Amino acid sequence: MVGITGSIAAYKTILIVRLLVKNGAEVKVVMTQAAKDFVTPLTLSTLSKNPVIVDLFEERSWSNHVMLGRWADLMLIAPLSCNTLGKMANGLCDNMLLATYLSATCPVVVAPAMDEDMWHHPVTAENLSKLAGFGNSIIPVESGELAEPETIIRYIDENFFQTKDLKGKRVLVTAGPTYEAIDPVRFIGNHSSGKMGIAISTELVKRGALVDLVLGPSVLNKNIPGVKLHKVQTAAEMFQACQSIFPNADIAIMSAAVADYTPAVYADEKIKKNGEILHVELTKTKDILKSLGEQKKKGQILVGFALETTNEKDYALNKLNSKNADLIVLNSLNDEGAGFGHDTNKVTIFEKGGQELAYERKPKQQVAKDIVDRVVNMMHV
Repeated sequence: MVGITGSIAAYKTILIVRLLVKNGAEVKVVMTQAAKDFVTPLTLSTLSKNPVIVDLFEERSWSNHVMLGRWADLMLIAPLSCNTLGKMANGLCDNMLLATYLSATCPVVVAPAMDEDMWHHPVTAENLSKLAGFGNSIIPVESGELAEPETIIRYIDENFFQTKDLKGKRVLVTAGPTYEAIDPVRFIGNHSSGKMGIAISTELVKRGALVDLVLGPSVLNKNIPGVKLHKVQTAAEMFQACQSIFPNADIAIMSAAVADYTPAVYADEKIKKNGEILHVELTKTKDILKSLGEQKKKGQILVGFALETTNEKDYALNKLNSKNADLIVLNSLNDEGAGFGHDTNKVTIFEKGGQELAYERKPKQQVAKDIVDRVVNMMHV
């Protein structure tokens, strides 16, 4: 259930309702009279596919606040105005929204929005403290402006609806590139940022997993709460780390872009520019995914990635079978917004049982959720 109060930030609630519905929620909206000055009930009823309730004494509405308070799994009040905040903090009940709030048996989340001077007034801080003391959750803001819709949806998902379906499971994740040194200043590498693997690690932690992240030399080299970070540079170092971690892992997700070749000879000194052509002899690196596939025990799930430019599906299926993987995540550099460096990705997932699932382009955090969902599904097959 979404409650809307009189604030200029009410326009953001249109997107909040849309995102909730898109994510599969059934949404009912309760508005104050003041909120109607900023957003229309018609817009919200169209988006929510339910009538919008405003007046306490409309036909059949007197009992609705009790039914609504018991019906909802969560009550979100966004935006929460300074006026309604004061009423909630002091138990006032002069409109349908407040009556529903006082009848609610579900968790209540509020997203404040008000003038910056109001936000910093000590009475506001006191009222917010009261609200928190009543057990309500408050989505924090810095200057009084309503949090962005995506932030609100993410907060709700992470704090109220995120299932812990991987609680206690140990997961190995690889991410980022590897750098294969030619001399002290030069290397062979690629453009992988590590964003996809970090997003996957974050999603796994949300769902209760114990994550070991083996991360190549990414610019995103930072600590992630709940993730044990193993920093590596080369394909050989990543191979050794995976060999050490995998025997005790329930799941391994190999999203790193590991170099296929490494210089056969490392020059201890910087190679000088002599002549028109420099010959660098390369030798194959160890195939981490294939090695783990050969070691895989019953019950372990192995996920590989394939970044291709031609014959994408054929290469992905060959990788699935030849590496003894359970699932291959394919993305193509031919797809806009997919591949290295982007905040979005567009993937197709191929599963050992023959399933092929194509997804639209999404932010990588949402792609991570899709991938983890398929892993969880595979655990229960």
